[in-house]
Amino acid sequence: MKPIRYTIVPKQPAAHLFEVTVTVADPDPAGQRFMLPVWIPGSYMVREFARNIVTLRAFNDAGRKVRIEKTDKQSWQAAPVKGELTLRYEVYAWDMSVRAAHLDDTTGFFNGTSVFLSAVGHEEAQCVVDIQKPAGNEYRNWRVATALPEARGTRRYGFGEYRAHNYDELVDHPVTLGEFALGTFKAHGVPHDIVIAGRVVALDMDRLAADLKRVCEAQIALFEPKSKKAPVDRYVFMTQAVSDGYGGLEHRASTALICNRADLPVTGRPETSEGYRTYLGLCSHEYFHTWNVKRIKPAAFVPYDLTRENYTSLLWLFEGFTSYYDDLILVRSGLITPDDYFGLLGKVVGGVLRGSGRQKQTVAESSFDTWVKYYRQDENAPNAIVSYYTKGSLVALAFDLTIRAQTGNRKSLDDVMRLLWHRFGRDFYRGNPVGVSEAQIEALFAEATGADLVEVFAQGVHGTRDLPLETLLAPFGVGMAPETDKNGKPSLGARVRGGADCTLTAVHDGSAAQKAGLSAGDVLVAIDGLRVTGSNLDALLSRYLPGAKVEVHAFRRDELRTAQVKLDGPEVTRYKLSVTDKRAARNWRERWLAG
Repeated sequence: MKPIRYTIVPKQPAAHLFEVTVTVADPDPAGQRFMLPVWIPGSYMVREFARNIVTLRAFNDAGRKVRIEKTDKQSWQAAPVKGELTLRYEVYAWDMSVRAAHLDDTTGFFNGTSVFLSAVGHEEAQCVVDIQKPAGNEYRNWRVATALPEARGTRRYGFGEYRAHNYDELVDHPVTLGEFALGTFKAHGVPHDIVIAGRVVALDMDRLAADLKRVCEAQIALFEPKSKKAPVDRYVFMTQAVSDGYGGLEHRASTALICNRADLPVTGRPETSEGYRTYLGLCSHEYFHTWNVKRIKPAAFVPYDLTRENYTSLLWLFEGFTSYYDDLILVRSGLITPDDYFGLLGKVVGGVLRGSGRQKQTVAESSFDTWVKYYRQDENAPNAIVSYYTKGSLVALAFDLTIRAQTGNRKSLDDVMRLLWHRFGRDFYRGNPVGVSEAQIEALFAEATGADLVEVFAQGVHGTRDLPLETLLAPFGVGMAPETDKNGKPSLGARVRGGADCTLTAVHDGSAAQKAGLSAGDVLVAIDGLRVTGSNLDALLSRYLPGAKVEVHAFRRDELRTAQVKLDGPEVTRYKLSVTDKRAARNWRERWLAG
């Protein structure tokens, strides 16, 4: 099968348009069909990338137009031709996120799923992509950052040709274009690059490289404690720094990230800000995916079907366990203290226990329904769904502590991850792509640990009862207690959006607001005759005691409503985890936190 050749050029950066061509040397004699994915792996929502294709034309090898018709929302059918067939099309790229494509006169970024049409029937053919520089002297300093291997004659970070073994590999390597800061380090001998695009002042790249090196080496050693062999020959962290943003998307040898520029480390300031700690946790999360979901995969993703939703009930394992390890790796690598870690864990516990959706949906159901619920949340989401990320991380904690307690700390969740890696992940891209099925999971956990985990599966994975975290933490000398507002400020039991107006964005089940008939979308106007804004609600409520009755005026659409509200007590937004036994449980606790 002959290679599929692509070119992509930022044709009109100010208009946010990439021009892409794809040439098939041996098209289907009956007429070649092309398809653009409708979703991107790692982000479980149908996004309809084809809607961003502005124009599309087809040509034969003589340059004459060939008839081509759109057959459904993401597919095109070309008329039969002799010889080569080339499609030329424009892609509108104005999505500043990690999931699609973005282009302006300062920077460019794209995932292959949003710009590269697949030639149906040629998915296993080698792909060659020529990434070209935009025309104009103002782009003379632009470079290319990607983990795609360079073709002969192309310099690393240079414009030119890059290669992929097949379409799946092509679209699993995002690309950043433009001027960017560049750092590098080696983790157990493997080069890792750091790309920071966007305006950042006084970036401490040396510190960032040193910190990420510790994160990466800790994760490599977790999966390969003897060989310390990384699953990649090279890895790229590529970050877009913006004024307000957060997110990440994993790929097989890189990750695309977006963060607040204020969260990045500053030269001459050695302190670790909360924002920088959050950014390191994001990097840790996406890097852990290099093993867990990019190589250890659910069976439903082997292979990906990019034309429709791919259902699995195992995202609690692939996303939830990754969310457990992301911060745990930070404490294991010495980047945060145990107290810092307990603070982060307590925040997660508070967030999970705050929503009543946890009592209605299991993490297995949440995983399966992610396409229509988790990634498409509405105002009732806290009352209807549970996050397989956050509760999944607590399920991982429950498994880890249970395994350690039952085996005297001789086994742990680390052993489960290593078994999954050796059985399913290590050879995934070496000609043995096998995924993990739902039916195998419990037996694999038992094989790896020898522990009795039936109750954790029943309660944590397939049940809706709250996990007995206090009981599980006790043998490790850690206590857990709810943390409330020290001032005893009452609450409405609702989430609000700040600003000039005070709008309810979600109303919790059984809350004061719900009992009084208030709903998401209502705009609070006054409490006991005093004007409410998004910035003064807390101050107004602080003058009352829990249980006090207040009169609330609110607009629902254009209708003014009056509600009598009996205020709830202070909300529990987090739990305090602290060391209660410094001697007897110290060894267990240190082995848990140190790995």
